[in-house]
Order: sequence, then C-alpha cells, then structure tokens
Amino acid sequence: MEWLELLREAAPVMLRGAGYTVLFALAAMLGGFPVAVLRLLSYRWLSWPAGVYVSLMRGTPLLVQMFVIYYGLPSIGIEFTPVTAGILALSLNSGAFLSESLRGAIGAISKGQWAASFSLGLGYWATLYYVVLPQALRVAVPAMSNTLISLIKDTSLVSVITLTELMLSTKEVIATTFQPLPLYLAAAAIYWMLSLLFEALQRRMEQRLNRAHHSR
Repeated sequence: MEWLELLREAAPVMLRGAGYTVLFALAAMLGGFPVAVLRLLSYRWLSWPAGVYVSLMRGTPLLVQMFVIYYGLPSIGIEFTPVTAGILALSLNSGAFLSESLRGAIGAISKGQWAASFSLGLGYWATLYYVVLPQALRVAVPAMSNTLISLIKDTSLVSVITLTELMLSTKEVIATTFQPLPLYLAAAAIYWMLSLLFEALQRRMEQRLNRAHHSR
C-alpha cells in the first residue's frame, strides 16, 4: 500500500515528464525526416558529405553528440537552449538512421518502375513521390518504427543537459521520497507502454499501406 500511495502521488509529475518525452521524440522525428530526404538526393555534391554525416551519426554515441552540441559548441560562439540542443541532437541522430531505412526501401523498388514512369513523361520528383515512395514506405515502416521506439528511449539522455522529461522527473521525485525502486520501475513501465503504443500504430500503418497497395 505504501508503494501504491507513493506512485499515486508521483504520477502527475512522471506523466508530465512522459508527455515531454513524447513531444521531444516527435519533434526529433519531424526534424530528422528532412535530413533523411537530403540523404536521398542524387546530387554528387551532396552524396559525399551526406555519407560522412550518416557514418558520423551512426558511429558515435548519442550522448557524445549531445555534449558536443550543448557543451562544446558554445566554446566557438554557437549556443543553443537545452530544448533546441536536445531536439537538434536527437534529430540529427535519428535522421541518419531514417535515411538508411528509406534508402534501403527505395533501393528495393525495381528499376523498371523508374524506367516505366520516365517513359510516361514523369520527372524524377514526380516518380519518387507518386510511384516509388508509396511502395517504399511499405518496406520502410517497420525499420522507421524501430527508430521511433529507440528515439522514445533515447530521450532519457536529454536529462544530462538539464531537460525535464520522464527520467529527470523521476529523479526529482526520488530526491524527495528516497524510494528509487518503485519509481524507476514505474518509469520503465511508462517507457514500455509508450513503446507498445507506437508498435500498435506501426501495425495499423502497415495494414493501411497494404490495403492501399492491394486495392490498386
């Protein structure tokens, strides 16, 4: 009963932190998607720096990237608020993984689809938008959903740059109650429920894309 009372009192603070967690993840996802699209552009002058960017983001820890953006860049006169730094780091990191998921999915589409579209007079962008992307998304949704679920969990790292999300909210409650076990377990349960929610959304999206594909 003592634990239940503790969780009841801590719930408003932790749920508010969970709300911020979802907002940070969605903002990072929206910011990461344009980065992913830039990675797909077939211009030579973009392909090399884009490749270096993806390799750098995938090859270094997200925590280090946050430290560089929030604590390192001010030394050369570039400063960000904690919210901006957190979203920027999460966006750049998730954008690298998103771009590879999209690139792999687009690469799985038959070259004949491109050739047929070009023969009908469609340009590169029209073919990409109307013909290739609808098919590629069916392939990419599972991998992109995994990126979002990982992003939900990775938002816990923004607490190191003083951003209040679920993990920092939990620590603040622990600092006043001195009950780490039930509160950390509750935080883990909230992360799990958020992951289950996005898994359900993934399945729903896959079903809709499959229905749209088969109805053609």
